[in-house]
Amino acid sequence: MFEKLKDIESKYAEVEKALGDATQVSNQQRLMELSKMHAELSPIVSTYQEYQQLESEIEETHALSETETDDEMVELAQEELESLTAQKEELTEALKLLLIPKDPNDEKNVIIEIRAGTGGEEASLFAAELFRMYARFAERQNWKIELLNSNATGLKGFKEVVFSITGAGAYSRLKYEGGIHRVQRIPATEASGRIHTSAATVAVLPEAEELDMAIDEATELRIDTYRSSGPGGQSVNTTDSAIRITHLPTGLIVTCQDEKSQHKNRSKAMKILRARLQERKQAELNKERAQTRRSMVGSGDRSEKIRTYNFPQSRVTDHRIQFSSYQLDAVLDGDLGAFIDRLTTVDQAEKLKES
Repeated sequence: MFEKLKDIESKYAEVEKALGDATQVSNQQRLMELSKMHAELSPIVSTYQEYQQLESEIEETHALSETETDDEMVELAQEELESLTAQKEELTEALKLLLIPKDPNDEKNVIIEIRAGTGGEEASLFAAELFRMYARFAERQNWKIELLNSNATGLKGFKEVVFSITGAGAYSRLKYEGGIHRVQRIPATEASGRIHTSAATVAVLPEAEELDMAIDEATELRIDTYRSSGPGGQSVNTTDSAIRITHLPTGLIVTCQDEKSQHKNRSKAMKILRARLQERKQAELNKERAQTRRSMVGSGDRSEKIRTYNFPQSRVTDHRIQFSSYQLDAVLDGDLGAFIDRLTTVDQAEKLKES
């Protein structure tokens, strides 16, 4: 580990030198690359330098305790050694975490797709509550949310809702939310007062840029327009503004009808398509690397039951980490920090074991 840290420290020095070289930073693309590299290496190098400083202090304090003849001074030196050693252990663990390979998607924006599962209208209402939960979480982070496509029901639920969240580190915080979310409660439509279990699936996709996922629109896409409609079949508008894009090589189909502008619907549909194509590409890579065990919480598999929202007990349980919160109302209002922090910690621990 320390050999690797020395290499990183040398690389960091090279990057700092390059940033001070006018011939290198005159190129905008090169400047962006250097700045990004500097930002990535900086926390590792500063922690490593703090560790080195601490080692020097430990050596000096240990030498003092060996040569000092005054009992009181020796005792103080021993206490100082214990404190410094504890700090050294903490920094060692911090360095291990900093050296875990970063997910290249962590800093990207996300596209979240929520679909009602088993449970009929109750599942659609739950899908709408999950949408509001993520919207409120995004507001708490000062992130921007944009509705991309939706299929609403007559009771203010969603059969499907697709939206993007734009903000620093959005994917890194939300990537563990993919999977099946269950709700246990008495539905408003239930006359007998029985508790029902319904479900919705959540998919969290890193937003793909055009450079990440190049598409030859002339040969790979079929784009159809049609008249959009709302719940119950009523017309949303009287022009053919809704868009259906079919990706011919894969058969993936994306529709978007929320905007009255055909151009805006097309732009949103392309954003969803790129994200889905990138997800498919990543799934193929994961399959190729199947011999390497994936982290328990990092798969984002939408077929995996990850969380239950139990209304009678006001309890939310994440089944991957066996953690429960009895603050159901707060969680549904976007207070997801306790879950996300624990999931991140467990994921990091799993990756440390693998490395």
